Amino acid sequence: MTTSSSSAVENSFLKKYWKQSLIVLAISLICVSLFYFKQDENNTYILKTLELNGSIKEGDSLFKMNCVGCHGITARGLVGPDLHSITQRLNDNEIIKQVIEGLTPPMPSFEIDPQNMSNLLKYLHTLN
Repeated sequence: MTTSSSSAVENSFLKKYWKQSLIVLAISLICVSLFYFKQDENNTYILKTLELNGSIKEGDSLFKMNCVGCHGITARGLVGPDLHSITQRLNDNEIIKQVIEGLTPPMPSFEIDPQNMSNLLKYLHTLN
């Protein structure tokens, strides 16, 4: 039995379509997996941070070393926003995510250990 040339072209097209579809599916699954594992890692980090009792003094020092360039020495804002009452606008989880992920450009993300994040969070709670 012979195959017509249009049928051969159609088979070739279907094979190419399915191959591309499988590649797109594989890439999508990888991206979703990475997102899921990153979320799990962040959730563990947040829970650990919230278990700790931060120091206002240490948080103030961290703020002065890392944040004053954008938020100002009094945290009233420069490039970044005024942080007074930030703890009334955002909950602790949201604040932690903002600091470690830099969700709103031009804010960078920060790699900060849970104890120092707890210190910074404690300090931010004093800015009312």
